[in-house]
Amino acid sequence: MRAYEAMYIINPELDEEQSNAIVEKFQGIVTGTGGELVKLDKWGKRKLAYEIDHKREGFYVLMQFNGEPATAQELDRVFRITDGIMKYMIVKEDK
Repeated sequence: MRAYEAMYIINPELDEEQSNAIVEKFQGIVTGTGGELVKLDKWGKRKLAYEIDHKREGFYVLMQFNGEPATAQELDRVFRITDGIMKYMIVKEDK
């Protein structure tokens, strides 16, 4: 298994329950595809470096996990089609 890190920004207009549902959804994708969640860090609302969809803030989440390339590909696919996600990035960590 490879080590990955995913950083994503959730729309700040969503309430806490909706944001938590999105976070749990992505945790479930990692564990459901045979991956292992190493660390989940909710940074909370932060100011964006630039405006995205006329918003100046976003709810940041950092997730570190181990998994196969198929796990990262599935995460990428679901990030693209999830409405509450403003931006995301998945990177493979060097050991």
